[in-house]
Amino acid sequence: MAESMNTKVDYVCNATSFRGINEYGKIMVGDKAFEFYDNRNVENYVQIPWEEITYIVADVVFGGKWLPRFEVQTKRNGIFRYSAGKNTKPLLRACRQYMPEDHLVRALTFTQKLSRGIKSRFGKK
Repeated sequence: MAESMNTKVDYVCNATSFRGINEYGKIMVGDKAFEFYDNRNVENYVQIPWEEITYIVADVVFGGKWLPRFEVQTKRNGIFRYSAGKNTKPLLRACRQYMPEDHLVRALTFTQKLSRGIKSRFGKK
């Protein structure tokens, strides 16, 4: 049986995890960790302590009106991508209590990624 790391839960919402095959479940933001639990199989879960998270990177569309997805970057275990639909903004606000402000960042736009790729390809050597 999966046991939560949190002693106090601040925010819970439905979400989608993008680890290989999409998994639908719930995200819990609490005092000890960021947690995702699958709806179909509760034993399929991800628990990331706040000390392990380096950055939370959010895709920002339409000037901040819509946040389609975000990713949690960890020190040792890589990147975990999630989508919380219309609940992404309140979810990230709940994460802001436990993360430093400069560790919640915006993802690069398509044009920024394109210009960086061109500069790295044809820049000075």
